[in-house]
Amino acid sequence: MANDLSFRPKSSEIPTDPGVYRFLDENGRVLYVGKAKNLRARLTSYFAPLNTLQEKTRRMVLTARDVNWTIVKTEFEALQLEFTWIKEFNPPFNVRFKDDKSYPYLAITMTDKFPRVFITRNREIKGAKYFGPYTKTWAIRDTLDSLLKVYPIRSCSAGVFNTAKSTNRPCLLADIGKCAAPCVGRVTPEKHKDLAKGFSDFLQSGDESHVESLRARMLTASDESNFELAAKLRDNIIALDTVLEKSTVVFTDQTDADLFGIADDELAAAVSLFRVRGGRIRGVMGWVVDKELERDQSELVEYLLQNVYGKDATFASDVPKEVLVPVLPADSEALGMWLSGIRGAKVDLRIPQRGDKRALAETALTNAKHALGLYKLRRTADFTARSEALAEIQKALNLETAPLRIECFDVSHLGGTGIVASMVVFEDGLSKKSQYRKFNIETSSDDTESIYQTLTRRLKYLADGVEDNDNKFSYRPGLLIVDGGQPQVNAAAKALADTGINDIAVIGLAKRLEEIWLPNNPFPVILPRGSEALFLLQRIRDEAHRFAITAQRAQRKSSIATELGSIEGLGDKRVSALLRRFGSAKRLKLASVEEIAEVAGIGPVLAALIAERLQDKD
Repeated sequence: MANDLSFRPKSSEIPTDPGVYRFLDENGRVLYVGKAKNLRARLTSYFAPLNTLQEKTRRMVLTARDVNWTIVKTEFEALQLEFTWIKEFNPPFNVRFKDDKSYPYLAITMTDKFPRVFITRNREIKGAKYFGPYTKTWAIRDTLDSLLKVYPIRSCSAGVFNTAKSTNRPCLLADIGKCAAPCVGRVTPEKHKDLAKGFSDFLQSGDESHVESLRARMLTASDESNFELAAKLRDNIIALDTVLEKSTVVFTDQTDADLFGIADDELAAAVSLFRVRGGRIRGVMGWVVDKELERDQSELVEYLLQNVYGKDATFASDVPKEVLVPVLPADSEALGMWLSGIRGAKVDLRIPQRGDKRALAETALTNAKHALGLYKLRRTADFTARSEALAEIQKALNLETAPLRIECFDVSHLGGTGIVASMVVFEDGLSKKSQYRKFNIETSSDDTESIYQTLTRRLKYLADGVEDNDNKFSYRPGLLIVDGGQPQVNAAAKALADTGINDIAVIGLAKRLEEIWLPNNPFPVILPRGSEALFLLQRIRDEAHRFAITAQRAQRKSSIATELGSIEGLGDKRVSALLRRFGSAKRLKLASVEEIAEVAGIGPVLAALIAERLQDKD
């Protein structure tokens, strides 16, 4: 069965985004490249029972030893990347587009005196800017035909152009309005180049300003009963809208860059590297690194560059013209000089700000975020890693047994009001969401008192004679965790002592340095940053923090809605609009009548009533 293939990823690990995937053999050779609108749906189809697969697919799956994928923004971008990699790697199991044919592109020669637009499969034309690829030649011809009505630039060959120029007779395209006829001087070279620039800018940026201008002209023509012109403008608008949906720019042949996307948290960072050479994405690499020390992204970028381009590194002899990073390190100037020295020519180290490179940076970041999430998911799902984590915690805290049940507590509030505490439960290193609890705290002076109240209420269920309807509160944890440092853990220890329980360990986990604090101990326990124990404790703490914030926000919205709902004239829709605008009762009470009246559906009279009623409640 295909289910027994060792490299098969879990369905939950595969993203549902569009992207490109590659099957590889034991030597890392690319066997097959494919694209998908939904990567999960497409890839899982390869792992059906073997007897249901076509012979070729079955041979490919049995030959493969790994599969990886790259996320992109749209199915169209997936099409481009798929084609690039089929040409680059020549996979043995790909049939389409492996011959000398290629997708058609729309090209424009902006460096010419009279720029020309034309359809071509040749991407080696000097000075040409390319748009596409298009899957069908008729589609690109329809696009060009539509655009020439709006941007009537030259589309003829050099021979036709020179003949028209020598005879002073333009071709048919000029007579039907699809060429401005620069060959016979109907427009100046400057005016014609402006038309070509508008053509290029429209396709490159998807700028809808011209479309809006056409809409205004169409409405004017309609008002003036010039229905023939209005219909023509309407057709042009439809054509340009279609072009906006289909077209995308590809990199120029001069683009030579490495682009890094980085996603990180306190303990790990995922990196996605896109390598662009000659205008093509020649490769995508990704890896996850454990942070042995605390690093911000600027320090992480410096660390990565040294390890990617340093001596004996994989790309030590292949430094590109541009190195594009999400943030610049503090010594970026020196790093730029170092990279330039390795390359033997200037290297531009910078952050991409706009255009195609910025869009690719966002794609790289998406891939990095997915890789980091996948890394965490795999570590969490790994039974061996979880067992190692629990054993490390037992050893570090000097516990008699491994803490198979761990409960973690966190407190969330808004300016000291609406205090909510959370309790999350992990058993055998996995979350037990059915046993999560939240505690509403009426009054409290600070977080330590909130922790004390919460633990006291929770621990009473462990005392003899206290009933718990579902019995889940009566389960005895092996370890209690509170979010915070020594003050918080001392408050938790006091709750244990006051409840008469002395056989449950309690620790505090501080966020900034990931230090573990024990009751009445001035020195924290420091776990190795890459350890499974710290990874598990951090995940538990973060889950408690998330659950506390979610519960506090829900309570806040419910409380505000109840308070506002008592005001005559405020229905659910108006209450929702006020909540979206101000977010809290406190901010709403501070708002002026004029600010309240600006909310949709709230007039001056109702705004004055709201302000008056809220003031009366103070």
